[in-house]
Amino acid sequence: MGNKEKLIGFYNKYGIVVILLGLLVVCSVISPVFLSQANVVNLLSQIAVVTILTCGLTLLIIAGQTDLSGGAVVALTGCICVGTYKNLAEGGMNGMLAGILAVLAAVAVGMAVNFLSGVIVTQFHAPAFIVTLAMMKAGRGICYIYTGGTPIYNIGNISRLGQGRIQGIVPYSVLIMFLCIAVTWFVLKKMRLGRYIYAVGGNAEAATASGISNQWTIIKTYLIHGIFVGIAGALFMTRLNSGQPAEAEGLEFDAITAAIIGGASLSGGVGSIYGSVIGSIIIGVITNILTLKSVQSYYQMIITGLIIVAAVVLDIVTKGKKE
Repeated sequence: MGNKEKLIGFYNKYGIVVILLGLLVVCSVISPVFLSQANVVNLLSQIAVVTILTCGLTLLIIAGQTDLSGGAVVALTGCICVGTYKNLAEGGMNGMLAGILAVLAAVAVGMAVNFLSGVIVTQFHAPAFIVTLAMMKAGRGICYIYTGGTPIYNIGNISRLGQGRIQGIVPYSVLIMFLCIAVTWFVLKKMRLGRYIYAVGGNAEAATASGISNQWTIIKTYLIHGIFVGIAGALFMTRLNSGQPAEAEGLEFDAITAAIIGGASLSGGVGSIYGSVIGSIIIGVITNILTLKSVQSYYQMIITGLIIVAAVVLDIVTKGKKE
């Protein structure tokens, strides 16, 4: 094996870690407060929602699918969560029970939307890009109908879900994020479904020949993604302390970018939650340092767009090298 092949092999295994470490060093030099405990906790809190969404999208991308409705459904499930809690609490229900039911309502809606996407994709062999694009439009419209086009305020104690901290240090959202990461790892590494997801995304025909039901594997993957979307929506709106139907726009692209940066291939069959989480951290670190240096949001949007292009090009190049 030549030096070039060794270099490519090293990058495929450890490149994303090297990039993250180098980025952390550069950011710590640029800003003295970057590695402070307060900023690190704030950074983890900021990436929690995107990372949870990335967990579901990693499963979908490995299975050869995608979801462009993530941001819209996060807004929908989030508004349903805070709206449900507000109605139940005002009706006299116990706060904790109302909170549990509100989160379950958000998860149920997320699963329902994604189940519908999975069924349409598998039963009608429709491109996931088009189906989920349609769901994005429909989900946002339903969200506006549910809220009457106006934000939901005075949501009560459920805001602690997105804003609360254990011992005033570790945010609940960060703990939930790590739990979702652990669940995703378990699905991919320890469950039969995880092996099926890799098989279907890598070679659908071979998977079918092996007795794997491609349709049910894809539908189950969309359902799991729907659970993560519901949780992300609940955290997103409770952190805002209101239900904002116009928020979370473009969130799905950050999640897709994180997965691609982390090594997931848009053609399916390749990816890991480990890489996707590092990809999410990289995006969060870049956004965080730009904010610390008071870079205008307009420039941040341009930089984010360039990162997305770079991620896609990287996916194409590395895929070509592997082939």
